[in-house]
Amino acid sequence: MNSLEHEAVAPAKQLRGGISIRNVSKVYGSGRSSFMAVDSCSIEIAPGELHVIVGPSGCGKTTLLNAIAGFHSISSGEIYLDGELLCGPGKPQAAPGADRVVVFQNGALFPWKTILDNLTYGPVIQGLMTKKDAQNLARERMATAGLSGFEDSYPGELSSGMARRVEIARALLNDPKVLLLDEPFRGMDNLTKSIMHESLLQIYDRNEVTVFFITHDIEEAAFLGSRVSVMTTRPGRIKETIDVDIPRPRDYRVLTSDKFLGLMGRIVDAVADEAQKAFEAGERELA
Repeated sequence: MNSLEHEAVAPAKQLRGGISIRNVSKVYGSGRSSFMAVDSCSIEIAPGELHVIVGPSGCGKTTLLNAIAGFHSISSGEIYLDGELLCGPGKPQAAPGADRVVVFQNGALFPWKTILDNLTYGPVIQGLMTKKDAQNLARERMATAGLSGFEDSYPGELSSGMARRVEIARALLNDPKVLLLDEPFRGMDNLTKSIMHESLLQIYDRNEVTVFFITHDIEEAAFLGSRVSVMTTRPGRIKETIDVDIPRPRDYRVLTSDKFLGLMGRIVDAVADEAQKAFEAGERELA
């Protein structure tokens, strides 16, 4: 027998985090004050995909993210994660879990804890890791995010971009199936945002985690996404899903390519049409 037949073959890593959003609707309020935020919305997101949602303000992007996270109920439809029901008939609201972690635009670090303590707090307090194991893994995540040397710093001593990288590193510490990003780079200057985009792509390429990313920034969507879904004005539905046929790893040299500019034009046309409808309907931003 050939000696090679005795060697164990390492199984290929199975990607996790497939999301299936099926005919989801969400109504807020009751009676005459009620309104439909999302109507019969369906999206299929493959495991390991970086899926970006864009659309006019108030179209329901955050509503979908909150439903996946377990922060809000849905009125009808179903949401599945890796084939298991998160919410649907008889179960209108998903239970929050460590398999789905949210990074918000306003940040959520403990200002009185060091960066290392911020990263290790969750796994240790939940009894998932010993303090030593959590610290070792946290240092690895920090190195991946370009944060080595800041273990003993406090959030107030970091730039907004560095603080956001800490939050993403903290989110990945529990090895979630899905990373939910709610406009995490909103309000940053263009230079900081460009650095954060490349940093996120590096983290994504190394971790193979599913990312559900919502934004108003069309260039951000095209540069980061595996696919981009454009939502209609309220009540939100998926108007179009666009494949981003740009190889990874990506850097900012792609921004001037004909392929990228053509992709941008297609997304801009789809979003601008919906933004005009929202303006004409008197929509106002729902924070």
